Amino acid sequence: MTAPADATAPANASPAPSASPIPARLSALRAHMAQQGWQAVLLPSSDPHLSEYLPERWQGRVHFSGFTGSSGTLLVAAERAAVFTDSRYWTQAEAELAGSGVDLVKLDGAPVPAYTQWLQALGLDGLQGATLALDGSVMGLAQTQQLADALAMLSAPAWRLHATDDVLDGVWPDRPGLPTAPVFEHLPPHASTSRRDKLAALREALQAHGASHHWVATLDDLAWLLNLRGADVDYNPVFLGHALVSLDAVQLFVGEGKVDAALQTRLAADGVVVRPYADALPTLKALPADSVLLVDPKRITWGLRQAVPVGVKVVEAINPSTLSKSRKTAAEAAFIREAMARDGAAMCAFYAWLEQALGREAVSELTIDERLTAEREKQPGYVSLSFPTIAGFNANGALPHYRATPEAFAWLSTPQGLVAEGLLLIDSGAQYLGGTTDITRVWAIGTPSAAQKRDFTLVLKGTMALSRARFPLGTLAPMLDAIARAPLWAEGLDFGHGTGHGVGYFLNVHEGPQSISKAVPHGDMAMQPGMVTSIEPGLYRPGQWGIRIENLVLNVEVRPTVPDAEPGAPEHGTYLAFETLSLCPIDTRCIDLSLLRDDERQWLNGYHAEVLQRLRPLVSGDALRWLALRTQPI
Repeated sequence: MTAPADATAPANASPAPSASPIPARLSALRAHMAQQGWQAVLLPSSDPHLSEYLPERWQGRVHFSGFTGSSGTLLVAAERAAVFTDSRYWTQAEAELAGSGVDLVKLDGAPVPAYTQWLQALGLDGLQGATLALDGSVMGLAQTQQLADALAMLSAPAWRLHATDDVLDGVWPDRPGLPTAPVFEHLPPHASTSRRDKLAALREALQAHGASHHWVATLDDLAWLLNLRGADVDYNPVFLGHALVSLDAVQLFVGEGKVDAALQTRLAADGVVVRPYADALPTLKALPADSVLLVDPKRITWGLRQAVPVGVKVVEAINPSTLSKSRKTAAEAAFIREAMARDGAAMCAFYAWLEQALGREAVSELTIDERLTAEREKQPGYVSLSFPTIAGFNANGALPHYRATPEAFAWLSTPQGLVAEGLLLIDSGAQYLGGTTDITRVWAIGTPSAAQKRDFTLVLKGTMALSRARFPLGTLAPMLDAIARAPLWAEGLDFGHGTGHGVGYFLNVHEGPQSISKAVPHGDMAMQPGMVTSIEPGLYRPGQWGIRIENLVLNVEVRPTVPDAEPGAPEHGTYLAFETLSLCPIDTRCIDLSLLRDDERQWLNGYHAEVLQRLRPLVSGDALRWLALRTQPI
């Protein structure tokens, strides 16, 4: 993007509003619904691979509502339409839905009960039965089953689920086709485990389950398993595809022309045959009746599950690759540390520029996005951003998934001086051949207030508390969530998002199975050595400021010491601790030192000493001077 040239523009510059295209699009959809006899249509934020970031072809919810957040569902009926989304997006949704004829339903719990309550309130009196249509090929199996069960409980009228059609077929003119970017190999040394070895481990897992076949639909599982990468999904280096793995072969279904002849030959040497993407479903439907198919019910769509032939025995369990890729090897961990250092060097160069530029030139949230990306692009092994950069000044920082656009953004300074004082939140990350980064920092613009310092320090205490935690091997990740929230809870404060998510290895910035959050714990969430997870508590004051301090951490094994244990006393088992991977100073100007204990000061000083030691060889000039200044002990 290009920063606006008008340095004297107001703090939130935006052009005159234009007429929304959404009413006309909804009218076309409703006409199609009437022809089909459907009383409502559900458009999720999903594709046939249950991706987080969607290829344009499956962004129907955005096209028909105008809401661009990465999570949400659109329900359309003859007289009403509504987007359902959680608290991370409420402010954004209210702004984007204004004038569209689409309401906002604020989710504060499970979505399916909210959908059914909305449907029941439509007032379809006199109908003996009503139909809710959705595309089962893009809806997750578990949620579709929940929705079908919930609809069966409704009455007056009774609802049924129709999930066998692409509901947008014929009502979205110029609908984008499938992505065409080529598939490429993730090569040694960064790919430290061979494709052949990964497939052998997967087949051992299949035999342990008594399965003869396994279907892989999730794109990060597919890319990891075959040491392949692509560019079909924004920010995630993956490609659209399915795989059917048997005990002696792999069929890879991918768009024609995306895998060149040389790569096809190398894949064939490892028993991987490339077939057209369109052959995936027919191949699944033709699976022999004596097959035993392993599927992950959380990682396949309703449509895929319905395609499994009658007579094929189905074993439901987590994808073995999901567990394997979450546990980074020692070689991968070494490359991740290198990527974190390169990322830290880029941030030093950027922040050194930012502090010098403030008050001397025009700086906006858009400028920040551009300049930070430019610094990352200079680093060895850089491939792309890992998600859209969030640069939120003051009130915009209180929107957890805010993104500045050319139509609406905040200025920080002009050549004449600061536009305003406050807090600047920057959440950003990148994809490197040797790892994926994700880091959030908050910086003082001018002099922070006492209230801002207090909020910042409470969040920092939560980040430090969880970063220092030790816990038994196999602890379920959600059990750790309260550690980061405790300093905020003590003051009657909280935040609405999870505390931590898994992070891939040159893959998706969000991956499972671990989730440090308020999610209901289950066995697949057990913390294991080698997992990389974010720690990112936050605090948001709507209309004022937002604070989030995020590092990525690596699970490492430790042995607990028992000072008073008698000789020969039994060990207390294997414990895990977090190695902090992210390398960037934390702004000590924002800290209320009176709220920190001595041990917390020691942790922060130790972290800053390591940041200085690790990054000093990679920076010079202004960046080195900034690094030395911002890592001074407190």
